[in-house]
Amino acid sequence: MATDNLTPTQPPSVAAQSATLEYRPRAGRYDEAYTDTGEVRPHWQYVLNALDQLGPAGLESRQRKAQRILRDDGANYNPTGGEQQSREWGLDPVPLLIGSEDWSHVEAGLSERAELFDLILRDLYGPRELIKSRTLPPELVLGHSGFLRACSGLGAPNEQQLILHAVDMVRGPDGQIQVVADRTQAPSGAGYALENRMVMSRILPSLIRDSQVHRLALFFQALRRKLNSLSPNGGSPRVVILTPGAYSETYFEHTYLANYLGYSLVQGGDLTVRDGYLWMKSLDGLHRVDVVLRRVDDTWCDPVELRGDSHLGVPGLLEVVRAGHVAIANPLGSGVLENPALLKFMPQISEFFLGRQLSLASTQTWWLGDPEDRHFALDNLDKLVFKGTQRRPGQHSIFGAELSESQRKSLLKELMRNPAGWVAQSANLPSTVPVWQSTDLTPRPTVIRGFAVADEGSYTVMSGALTRVAGEGSQVVVSNQLGATSKDTWVLASEPQRFTTLRDQQTAPLTGEQSSDLPSRVVENLFWMGRYSERAESSTRLLRTVFMQLNSINSLPDSVRQQLLQSVTEVTGTRPGFFAPPAKEGLDPEPELISVILDANRYGSVCSNLNAMLNCTEEAREMLSGDTHRVLSDLRDTIRELPQQLQPGSLSAPEEALDPVITSLLALSGLSQESMIRGFGWRFLEMGRRLERTLQSTLLLRSLLVPVLDDDQEQQMLEAALMCGEVLVTYRRRYRSQPEMRNALILLLLDRSNPRSLQYQLSQLTQHLYELQGGDSTSLLSPERRKLLEARTLLQLSDADQLAEQDSDGQRVALDIMLGQLFILLTETSNLIAGHYFEHQRNPQRLVNTSWSDDE
Repeated sequence: MATDNLTPTQPPSVAAQSATLEYRPRAGRYDEAYTDTGEVRPHWQYVLNALDQLGPAGLESRQRKAQRILRDDGANYNPTGGEQQSREWGLDPVPLLIGSEDWSHVEAGLSERAELFDLILRDLYGPRELIKSRTLPPELVLGHSGFLRACSGLGAPNEQQLILHAVDMVRGPDGQIQVVADRTQAPSGAGYALENRMVMSRILPSLIRDSQVHRLALFFQALRRKLNSLSPNGGSPRVVILTPGAYSETYFEHTYLANYLGYSLVQGGDLTVRDGYLWMKSLDGLHRVDVVLRRVDDTWCDPVELRGDSHLGVPGLLEVVRAGHVAIANPLGSGVLENPALLKFMPQISEFFLGRQLSLASTQTWWLGDPEDRHFALDNLDKLVFKGTQRRPGQHSIFGAELSESQRKSLLKELMRNPAGWVAQSANLPSTVPVWQSTDLTPRPTVIRGFAVADEGSYTVMSGALTRVAGEGSQVVVSNQLGATSKDTWVLASEPQRFTTLRDQQTAPLTGEQSSDLPSRVVENLFWMGRYSERAESSTRLLRTVFMQLNSINSLPDSVRQQLLQSVTEVTGTRPGFFAPPAKEGLDPEPELISVILDANRYGSVCSNLNAMLNCTEEAREMLSGDTHRVLSDLRDTIRELPQQLQPGSLSAPEEALDPVITSLLALSGLSQESMIRGFGWRFLEMGRRLERTLQSTLLLRSLLVPVLDDDQEQQMLEAALMCGEVLVTYRRRYRSQPEMRNALILLLLDRSNPRSLQYQLSQLTQHLYELQGGDSTSLLSPERRKLLEARTLLQLSDADQLAEQDSDGQRVALDIMLGQLFILLTETSNLIAGHYFEHQRNPQRLVNTSWSDDE
């Protein structure tokens, strides 16, 4: 059992300044752990004493372990949604602690606020009493891009519309919690909070247990219960999570929640509208979707009625919602609630609906569309924070006090150009919390995001939160996009918590039957993951063999050297490469070989194939095990290190730098064999691998063995071919002689016991296609099976002696023809598989394609 070996010598009731961990709270800020007089707050005493016993070395070790776990889990965040900008998720080993009494106030406030926002949402898309009563200015709602007129009247009466609600909070200098923002479109962060808790439970297990920390499972149990109850179609509901894709900022969270909740992760292209219902495209046809938990912003969800240039949504989705045949959480149009100008009117709104003020106050806000507020904001620019009412990528809060003179003028110009598009807020200085920084604890500003989910007429609040802390002490904006790290949030219970799981939330009986309830896109990416991994492995093996031959003690004859180099170009497809017009004699081939390895922008290079494979793994992330993600992380590290190890002129052997690449690819192959359920995903991964291995082998054998050389030179080419096929040792043990063409061809082409022979690959492909067709031997052969049968027959009827024969022109024509035909047949087989299982008719699009700017 994992242990953190923490046995605090002081009881929780005794306050003590940490003896070995230095910490100095920042003056003028409320500190979560220490009072103004430097005393430890009572609910922090036990944890700080325990961390003090760990000391700097222990905390540093725990942080390294946490980052290793996060890396192995593939936890990352894409600041701009771009692959190249992706960074690992950061977690501080020192948690944020919230006492039971303090949390009860926050919990009640979050539940109350969610109920109020639900009432606002139902009103804005229903009777609009807030506008009619002048509680809200109409332009604040109707002029906001988040208000979607097409969604008016879509909500069911007397039902909760707002399913998920997230609230960003800060604790001001007076110690009071204030709300600074609401997230209602597709609130993110709950999955990251869960991942943080999972990691902390592995690095400080006994400390969590002894501190009686509230569990997070109840929140996710309520989420699953609510989503299942939303189904308008009865029966066992099919719930899917709609993601923008692998380049989304929080894609890791999407896959993490899909796995944790047991839902299918889909993209817009995986769904289609037919006969008034929403369907998911899977291998065996269409499956009706009842509930969509969306992580795609409102306007991108339906290119027919909303944003016409969107490729992230589903054409016709709104019409299905309008017909009452699918439920969307959160409902389309809920983005209007994220307008920060609403915070100015929250007291009036609360009085209008609830007849009282909210227990959790909002930060003081001025809307510049109001003349009085505008004058006040402009007169106090140095004391306020400015935000746009429309959320835009890359836009952050602007602190007036930090602006230069030119920046002030630019801001004033923008504020006067469109005052209704801006709000000003009090520059509340967030509370600080201890953060571990290499050798000691330092204070960092913190923002807490709490979560509430609709549940049985009210709202269930997560007994925890996503806590973000600034990456630097001088930062005033705490944002993931600006490098913020995170903390696990411990809500301390006054008594032990009952254990709960999601097991009772199963909505369908478990069966031993193979499930095809996978989006075709996921299966296609597994198929291409297999192909790209095999393509990269084949190229790397060949390059390693070529380096070994070039760097051997015995010099290579020019003909052998040229043929080996041209085989690299032929197999990788990186022409012109070594087929370019002959250059000066003795030209060093190493720069071209290294380019074939490292140039990721060169189609066919090793890094290009590896990156393509990694992209496929991102699209099918939810299908891969934790061990697989660890191997993929190792492979990414290896790719990053290759340029340093393959510097031109280096005295190290280049082939040694390629060994870790092959090892990682072999580990992936082994994991797929030993760890993946023999379902459709595994079959297509294996089919992709077998298809590509056959195609790569035919290219390799044609380039190495078809041209006829002198006996000694031919022996060298045979050794190279056997080495690439991982059977050189097998050949020597079996035949106890130097390589001969006939025996080599038998081993490489026809030997059924060799797992790398062409015959073996085709046998495996045949079996996979047979199982995909239901394992019915009496059914008619599909086109791809017929094409594969033709390829197998061609290979089985081949005669090794005839293939080894050479003609007067110095070529093995029979071998060349057979391998060429085999390549064509396997390529056609691949195309037929794609056409049968992956290609779908495009969804309808609107006739007039519109593109909205962020200002519209």
